Amino acid sequence: MGKDRGIEIRMNSRVIVFDCGSTNLRVAAVDIKGNILAQQNYNNAPVKQNSTFLIWDVENIWNKLTRACRRVCASIGQSGIKGVIVTTWGGDGAPVDKNGHLTYPVISWQCLRGREEAKEILKKISARDIFKITGYQIIPFNTLLRIMWLKKNAPASLDKAKYWLMMPGLINFKLSGKFSIDPTIASTTMGMDLGRRRWSERMLALAGIDSSFFPSWIEPGKIIGEVTPQASRECNLPRGIPVVSGGHDTEFAVIGSRISQGEVLVSSGSWEIPIFRVDKFNPQDQEFEEDLLFEADVLPGWWNPQSLVPGSLILEWVRKNFFGEIKENVYKKMILEGEKVRLGSGKIILIPSFIPYRGPYKRYNLPGVILGLKVDTNRSQIYRAALEGLSFQLRKILEGIIFYRNLKVEKLKVVGGGSKNRLWNQIKADVSGIPVVTLSQEEATVMGAAIVAFSGIGVFSSIEEAQKSMVREKEVFKPSSQNHFFYEETYQKYLKLTSLLGNFYEEKS
Repeated sequence: MGKDRGIEIRMNSRVIVFDCGSTNLRVAAVDIKGNILAQQNYNNAPVKQNSTFLIWDVENIWNKLTRACRRVCASIGQSGIKGVIVTTWGGDGAPVDKNGHLTYPVISWQCLRGREEAKEILKKISARDIFKITGYQIIPFNTLLRIMWLKKNAPASLDKAKYWLMMPGLINFKLSGKFSIDPTIASTTMGMDLGRRRWSERMLALAGIDSSFFPSWIEPGKIIGEVTPQASRECNLPRGIPVVSGGHDTEFAVIGSRISQGEVLVSSGSWEIPIFRVDKFNPQDQEFEEDLLFEADVLPGWWNPQSLVPGSLILEWVRKNFFGEIKENVYKKMILEGEKVRLGSGKIILIPSFIPYRGPYKRYNLPGVILGLKVDTNRSQIYRAALEGLSFQLRKILEGIIFYRNLKVEKLKVVGGGSKNRLWNQIKADVSGIPVVTLSQEEATVMGAAIVAFSGIGVFSSIEEAQKSMVREKEVFKPSSQNHFFYEETYQKYLKLTSLLGNFYEEKS
């Protein structure tokens, strides 16, 4: 009876995941089979601090999360809830005092602050050296640059502070009353010695701080503390259940998609992020030129080289400008129209570098380009050209990492909202020549967080055991050899065009 009772308790176990994105806040309940039993979403957006600056209203975010959590817990009941875990977007954080109160608001990554500090830090260290230490490129919203901005413009906020907490740490403190930071979110600060999985005192010194300004490491899956009585009342969570260390959403998506040797995760949303898993941190000069980033994997001894480029942002631009009159099921109708267009989109080529400072053409300052327009060009051709251009961009990134890492890729696992677009999935497969696979649960971050939480509280003996139980493939899009042959010629033209146009805009910039 005892053994049967133990099996029953395990089978009825579930964890609560706070999955916080910069546009969407989600609370989900997940069971040991990888089923999302209930979830609640609310929109998220920064607010104006003044006419120029953008910040995050942490109390408003917390109120939405507590409201979502109450609804989820009411739906499934408290029985069986064994733990809670938090993942968030990267880069953003704030100073807090000894009681966990903000001494300055959380500056949003969308805010312009940090641009002057980026120029300033480059007078002390080269961007290439920063990349070799931290795995990060110079981006104005890097955490270290925001700390430099505060030192100049709001020094009292740092003088009053005990710690700097990143977004997961701020939510974890409200749940547990404990200060925390983990390596995955810390790797988004541009302050880590990434190869050694610890802080880089050299980088921190450039911002005038040292490692004591951050809480001690708590590795993903370790217990931060317990849900406090106040958090229990606010969230309707069982009092005293473990608060498990989570971190940066991207790295948890890697776990939630069960990436193995020879596989690449493509997180496809507003931004598209192709992510590898490698067991060595040895960033190459060409990877620096190609605008790659490295972040700390959930598991020590692994790293996640990746690229951050516009994805569905481009398709949203197409929607606004060419499909604006459609009010219902617009994306479904766009896909239906795109499916009727022949390969090559009427010889239209769209180069999707609409944000020139991100992606493989960053060094050229290359903006987005549409070539081949004629008087009879229609919106369906432009939409399909956008899907093809995004797929060419993805192939360019994959080829760079594959070549410099000497890797063989046999499968692309696509997650996120973009994975619902079957036409885009097939074009990715045809352009790359690599099978594209979708998962039963497209929200890989939620799944990865649940996997880490279950293994952290001992429901599973390891992350690997949890993955086997919870992650399932759904559909395979195999490349057509005929289509791949066609796209090969178009892709070579795309590369030549980006080089020619890149030289033009590089001269102009």
